[in-house]
Amino acid sequence: MDKLSELACEACRAGAPKVSDSEQNEWLPQLPGWAITEHKGEQQLERVYTFKNFAVALAFANKVGQLAESEGHHPAILVEYGKVTVNWWTHKIGGLHKNDFVMAARTDQLYE
Repeated sequence: MDKLSELACEACRAGAPKVSDSEQNEWLPQLPGWAITEHKGEQQLERVYTFKNFAVALAFANKVGQLAESEGHHPAILVEYGKVTVNWWTHKIGGLHKNDFVMAARTDQLYE
């Protein structure tokens, strides 16, 4: 089994297939702390990271933003005092793609 954070993101187009249930069942256990949630009818990967204060949380959010910009794949990021909530999903397909799992794994690397 490949390590998610080491996989390459794929160019994603509208109409690309969403991840299957079996893919979700394979990849989600590799992402401790992440959950599949539903927002406005779309599945998303969500994790809340905790920090000692707002400044550290904001610095982490900026790192996630730089990662997202480098891949051209952008999450929802909510910064609050002592925590950052990150949601990955693929806007073009209205749900989860392999890239979202890869980016979640890379987000975890930033946190470590």
